[in-house]
Amino acid sequence: MYLTPQRILLAGATGLTGEHLLDRLLNEPTVARVLAPSRRPLAAHPHLENPVGELAALLPQLSGNVDIAFCCLGTTIKQAGSEAAFRAVDHDLVLAFAERARALGARHLLVISALGADAHSPVFYNRVKGELEAALQAQDWPQLTIARPSLLLGARREFRLGERLLAPLARWIPGKYRGIKACTLAHALWRLALEEQDGTRIIESDQLRRLGR
Repeated sequence: MYLTPQRILLAGATGLTGEHLLDRLLNEPTVARVLAPSRRPLAAHPHLENPVGELAALLPQLSGNVDIAFCCLGTTIKQAGSEAAFRAVDHDLVLAFAERARALGARHLLVISALGADAHSPVFYNRVKGELEAALQAQDWPQLTIARPSLLLGARREFRLGERLLAPLARWIPGKYRGIKACTLAHALWRLALEEQDGTRIIESDQLRRLGR
C-alpha cells in the first residue's frame, strides 16, 4: 500500500463518478496534489490544480510528476452525435490521456470501462470498450486496473432516458449485472489505487460493489 503523499492525475472530474472520486481525493491526507483538467472550472481547493478547456488541447500542456492516473471519461453515442464521435472520446481520447499520464510518470492507471467490454462483440459500444482495453494493455503499464461497472446509478446533470427507465430494475438484478452507485464505484477505485499489484487487473461490477462498501 502506498504510504507517501500521492500526486494524482484525474480525467472526467465533472462526470458522475469523477465528481465523487475528486471529492474523495481532495479529502485524503495521503494525496498531496490532484491535477484535474476539465471543460468547466472546478471549485477551488489548496491541493487542486485545474486547467480549464478541452482535454485534447490541454493534454500536451499538463506538467509535473504524477504517481497515479484515473480516467473517468465516458459519453454515449446520443451525446456524442455519432459512432465516430463516440469512439473519438471513449477510445481515442482515453488512450491519449493514458499516454500523457505515463509520460508524466504515472505507474498505475485506473480506467472505467464497461460491463460486457469485448473487442469482438457485435455490439458497437461493447466492441469499442473492448478495443480500448486491448489498446491500454498494449501500452505495457506497470500497473493497469480496468473497472467494468454495470449501469451507473446517481443524479446526472444531463438527462439519459434509458438510464432513468432501467435504474429501478438495475438495483435488483443479481450478480455483476446489478446497477452500481457512482459513489460506490469511486470508493472502489480509490481502494484499488492503494494496492500495489503489478500487471493488469480487470474488476467486474460485483467486485466493485463489494470493494466500494
